[in-house]
Amino acid sequence: MRASPRIPFLGRRDVALPTGSEAAAFDRWAMERRGVPGTVLMENAGREAARLLHQLVPRGRVAVVVGSGNNGGDGVVLARTLTAWGRDVALLVAGDRAHPDPLLHGWRPATFIRIPMEAGAPDGERDRAAWSSELEGAAVVVDALLGTGIRGAPRAPQARVIQAMQTAAASRPVLALDVPSGVDGDTGAAPGAAVQAEWTVAFGAPKRGTLLHPGRALAGRLLAVEMGFPPWRWGGGAGGEGNGSQGRASGRLITPGWASARVPHRALVTHKNAEGRLLLVAGSPGMAGAAILSARAALAAGAGYLRIATPPELRDLVQLAVPSAVWVDVSQESAVAEALHASDAAAVGPGLGLGHTALHTLRTVLSARAEVASGPGRGLPLLMDADALNLLAAGELGSMDPGPTADGPLLLTPHPGEARRLEGGGPGTPPEPPLDVGLRARAIARRTRATVLLKGNPSVVAGPDSSLPLLYAATSSSSLARAGMGDVLTGVAGALLARGLAPDEAAGVALHLTGIAAWPRWTPVSPSGGAPADAPLPDEVVAGVARAMAASGDGESEVDHPSLLLDLPAPW
Repeated sequence: MRASPRIPFLGRRDVALPTGSEAAAFDRWAMERRGVPGTVLMENAGREAARLLHQLVPRGRVAVVVGSGNNGGDGVVLARTLTAWGRDVALLVAGDRAHPDPLLHGWRPATFIRIPMEAGAPDGERDRAAWSSELEGAAVVVDALLGTGIRGAPRAPQARVIQAMQTAAASRPVLALDVPSGVDGDTGAAPGAAVQAEWTVAFGAPKRGTLLHPGRALAGRLLAVEMGFPPWRWGGGAGGEGNGSQGRASGRLITPGWASARVPHRALVTHKNAEGRLLLVAGSPGMAGAAILSARAALAAGAGYLRIATPPELRDLVQLAVPSAVWVDVSQESAVAEALHASDAAAVGPGLGLGHTALHTLRTVLSARAEVASGPGRGLPLLMDADALNLLAAGELGSMDPGPTADGPLLLTPHPGEARRLEGGGPGTPPEPPLDVGLRARAIARRTRATVLLKGNPSVVAGPDSSLPLLYAATSSSSLARAGMGDVLTGVAGALLARGLAPDEAAGVALHLTGIAAWPRWTPVSPSGGAPADAPLPDEVVAGVARAMAASGDGESEVDHPSLLLDLPAPW
């Protein structure tokens, strides 16, 4: 039996993605409402981080920089644990902590230095040389200085310590606890000095700021460990923010485990009409490639019966490129309506164009969809992408609002420029998104009453119901920054809609599959037989989607650690 492909990063099924503020509120809720002692959480966090560090850097001196807050307490527990295991540890205290620290439990690290934080402190230069040399002489530096509580640029004393850690990081790795110091755990902003980590170990859940740039790049390889928290609950509040005080996270990470639980699987006894019938309305003279890429991607994602509606000029090209699909003449309204009635979902937009013909085509699709919805059964799911979104944003559809109404679920898949037009910005208007793209996606979802997949790095999925969590793609990367990748995503998501997934799940699974398929570390060879490029071609991604569909489980990590929830490589 052939083994299933293995996803080259680990992600359990239920990985929350709270903001730093939500995580802090969740800490309080766990202690005050669930009776979990704060000292237990700190002990668990420090010991789990120590276990990971010992696997990642099993030998050499460890310099641990701790601040005065809870993040510093986690660092003290880590320093004590490594000391008890016989490691050579230097504990560098940059803040107001008792000495000897009660968290040391009587253990004495090999070196203890208190870093002067006041300007003009006596013997300041001598002390600076002492603790700086400890950083320079370590095999690994642990950043436990600031954690998730920072807002804005670090103050001057902390900034000096961060800069010293950065100097040391030029020749040795830094492991950050929860969030690299200087990174905002909510937004990912780094307005002042910030630590560049080789690894970031998050406690309970990765913080959203480490998925948003520049925080994502500064976090490096992102690991998360279970540490005794109660289970997260899902959902947001007004504006899409969750209420950590109620144990809720407004964000959720799209992981291998999450996607594997939702990827449709064929029954042993089935037929083509039972595996998802998709109508793809795409292409125009000069844009046949968009229709072909999207069609091939839909088939790779398992669509059982694919119809492609294009202008007559593209018939020969499409039938040669996608021989297993049924061609439909988009200029014949009755043919389009008949195809729509015989489909489980429709996707419209790639390469459609913006002229009168495209507008007429889109109106035909919406009219036929309304007829389908008037019959027995539920309405027809519709995906709108590319030029269909531009026509929608321009108000060209008039009273033909695509939904979601009784006509069926609606999924919109804009890139940032299309999103700006959906927000009401005119041609050439620069986008003005908030730092958190999730809030932007949520606002567009409310405005359009649709599920929105906002493409970016990271891509994010938001539904019109703000009580549901935002979905953030773990596999977003610059590898997807090629013309045609959006057409591939449309085909995959459209196929998943036709195969019965809800719009948010179809969008999330499609992001996972295309992201993995574009991952050079995962794709062994290109269709031409050569090594994959840093940015694979859309055709190569289509080929990878079918392989990604066959993968199952939570993925894999070379770190043998049962409490590991997430092991996401550094961005590329």
